[in-house]
Amino acid sequence: MAAFDRPGTDRHLEEHRFEQIVGSSAALESVLEQVERVAPTDSTVLIQGETGTGKELIARAIHNLSARAGRPFVKVNCAAIPLDLLESELFGHEKGAFTGAIAQKIGRFELADRGTLFLDEVGDIPAQLQPKLLRVLQEQEFERLGSTHTHQVDVRIVAATNRDLAEMVKRAEFRIDLYYRLNVFPVQLPPLRERREDIPALVTHSIERVARRIGKRIEQIPADTMSALRSYSWPGNIRELQNLIERAVILANDGVLPNPLPPPDAAPTAAAPVSAAPDATTLRGSERMLILNTLTAVGWVVGGSRGAAARLGMNRSTLIARMKKLGISRPGLPQEIFLK
Repeated sequence: MAAFDRPGTDRHLEEHRFEQIVGSSAALESVLEQVERVAPTDSTVLIQGETGTGKELIARAIHNLSARAGRPFVKVNCAAIPLDLLESELFGHEKGAFTGAIAQKIGRFELADRGTLFLDEVGDIPAQLQPKLLRVLQEQEFERLGSTHTHQVDVRIVAATNRDLAEMVKRAEFRIDLYYRLNVFPVQLPPLRERREDIPALVTHSIERVARRIGKRIEQIPADTMSALRSYSWPGNIRELQNLIERAVILANDGVLPNPLPPPDAAPTAAAPVSAAPDATTLRGSERMLILNTLTAVGWVVGGSRGAAARLGMNRSTLIARMKKLGISRPGLPQEIFLK
């Protein structure tokens, strides 16, 4: 299945440029048209959208379409690195700069020189680090920790966040000058519920990837299963869809894809008061459903490269804290034992 087909373009070239971006809805096409306009420039791009909407794929597409395509594409998840290490990750450090700095370290800005640096979850940059980030964005220069030598770099910045930076500025949680420096060319990604016509293509694409990886054939998607997938609200967006399809492929018998969605009796009935129903429409309810779906898809493995934390883009400790707060535990196992 083509990643994104346009009449009159070379299919192989488009698949490379928009790698893994699946769909042909008007909402997605509008985003990709913006990508094609801004990519050849060196302008800073701020990609905004809910968790799981494919912000990193759009960042890579911008890099692939730019004159820097043959240069490094370096990613840093600003939410996944502790504060005391993030500055070193971004700018590097000299040997002896702090306790434990036993060797010189090259930071992500230097690694991305003449290429693209993708600042994922940029809304989680700590306040004390924001002035240093602003300086390197404006001046393209910085010093490693423990050094007075100024390094010049040529880096194109693509940032992404699922947070409302404008609201954070109002609450004095994010510097207004840094916000304007990042928000040169904003790209808003639509949630999956606003591009439902892309769901069949995404389902088919996900099935092909998973089936090829695990060596299993899926030959039929029942009409009622596809209808259910198209009607679901997808609070976790494309990431949730991919995880649920992986589960369905693993559970499939005789080449028929089963419906991996929660049973319909989990929804409120017309006669029941709203407060008595599972609160899946709230942010808390959506988060709980996303975590449960992901845990089920990975066999309730929390940590590791193939665990739920990695799939959700969280640290293991962060996911465990959220699970404790939401009362999530593996069925049949007390939470205090499962989350030890």
